[in-house]
Amino acid sequence: MAQSSTETDWVSRFADEVIAEAERRAPGKPVVVASGLSPSGPIHLGNLREVMTPHLVADEIRRRGIEVRHVLSWDDYDRYRKVPNGVEGVDPSWAEHIGKPLTAVPAPAGSAHGSWAEHFKAAMVEALAELGVEYDPISQTEQYTSGVYREQVLFAMKHRADIDAILDQYRTKQKPGGKKPQQKQVDEAELEAAEGSGAAAEDDGSTSEGEYFPYKPYCGECGKDFTKVTSYDDETTELTYVCAEDQFTETVKLSEFNRGKLVWKVDWPMRWAYEGVIFEPSGVDHSSPGSSFQVGGQIVHIFGGEQPIGPMYAFVGISGMAKMSSSKGGVPTPADALKIMEPQLLRWLYARRRPNQSFKIAFDQEIQRLYDEWDKLESKVTDGSVLPADAAAHTRAVRTAAGELPRTPRPMPYRTLASVVDITAGHDEQTLRILSDLDPTTPLTSLDEVRPRLDRAENWITTQVPADQRTLVRDDADTELLSSLDAEGRESLRLLVDGLDSHWSLDGLTTLVYGVPKVMAGLEPDAKPTPELKVAQRTFFALLYRLLVTRETGPRLPTLLLAVGADRVRKLLAA
Repeated sequence: MAQSSTETDWVSRFADEVIAEAERRAPGKPVVVASGLSPSGPIHLGNLREVMTPHLVADEIRRRGIEVRHVLSWDDYDRYRKVPNGVEGVDPSWAEHIGKPLTAVPAPAGSAHGSWAEHFKAAMVEALAELGVEYDPISQTEQYTSGVYREQVLFAMKHRADIDAILDQYRTKQKPGGKKPQQKQVDEAELEAAEGSGAAAEDDGSTSEGEYFPYKPYCGECGKDFTKVTSYDDETTELTYVCAEDQFTETVKLSEFNRGKLVWKVDWPMRWAYEGVIFEPSGVDHSSPGSSFQVGGQIVHIFGGEQPIGPMYAFVGISGMAKMSSSKGGVPTPADALKIMEPQLLRWLYARRRPNQSFKIAFDQEIQRLYDEWDKLESKVTDGSVLPADAAAHTRAVRTAAGELPRTPRPMPYRTLASVVDITAGHDEQTLRILSDLDPTTPLTSLDEVRPRLDRAENWITTQVPADQRTLVRDDADTELLSSLDAEGRESLRLLVDGLDSHWSLDGLTTLVYGVPKVMAGLEPDAKPTPELKVAQRTFFALLYRLLVTRETGPRLPTLLLAVGADRVRKLLAA
């Protein structure tokens, strides 16, 4: 068995706990970890933590040779709660489907999928495959409509008074003197997780009057869940309900009826017991007093199970954006992230932070720094100087128990690739020429050597960088600016132009552009910089940017010079 508790990363520590707990609860059986996703809209990068946390733990357990099952429940039998904003192909008319199961709602216009649920599941399924996440998918629509949970539903109805007593501990009570209490605050994400739990009443299935029933039928007439159970017979299992939407009423035998589901706060703990879940993380929304995770921890005992162990995980943000909500359009999804970064980098962002630590995923310039940090980590792994916890996070990022993820054969710096495709507008021949010039001793022979990282950098430039920040090289020299230069300015340009041929590589041009101000100051090209010298370098760099791209900033100058080409640089800098 592999090393476990002596390791220093959070994944190994959780794996130790989960293995020990599984041995106590179900010795000899596969370890079960779980995730749940509701395809109510775009499944965003915050939701991905719901999957990546148990995935990383399950993968560590699998590496140790222990059989483990990662159950991913698609909560596609949840009710369609509201029309998301900003979803392409969706207009306000979709509100007519509110109250139906997500699998009974049409997909957005133009979708190749048969339902709302399938449409939003598809992108996530593809992203999880690219990320190397191994799981057992379970459609809750299939589970309920095929009668898999029939015994659990009948059991919950028989023990409804016990469930009601637990839920009643957390319900808002009438204050003395008849004053109405303040409404409990429910987080947006808690509501989303509870989509299948009811209409206008509380999300535990309670009603303002009458007997409590933990089951919601979908109406036989309109297909929605604006229903109320009015009577139930434990012996015959005859259930009568009425729909507030169309006044449709129906009496059915629950022992033969599959068009409905347990309310969320009962459904979740029922599944823990049914699947034998040992580990399942939960968002901070589910961990507050009276939340579904806390209440479920008591209700699960009614079903003969135990609450899973697992951390509360913090939110994942996007650089420059507020907390994400999947009911609103326009929030980045894992598929969006994988268009601009390789799977290894995205896995690393989730693996290196403990679940209770929030972090941001960069879609702005910060992605370049993240890639620099990642490449530095890779170098430390190669030379053996990496710290144990960093090494563990790196290992979990680049491979799973099943093997190594596909990677870029020759991973050139992301910021360099981004600069080159920015300057060349993605022209393959020019891109290959420039990248080959970066290291003339081992020139690139094909762009395939730098893919898929090159493609990710190009996607970032074209989709995330505003047009006014793109790099446009001048067609003609700025004669007005050139003629206004003093003798010192003209001499600095002459030194640069004269040194191009002998310094034509990334390292050589770096030495040249930093060395010209040193020579102008009477120093050797390899002299250490002083505060005064740094000011002179910044002034020189700003002049070069203005002459080459008409503004005072841009891609790193050595990369820019390579991209522009020596002949064109001479033309634009000819004083």
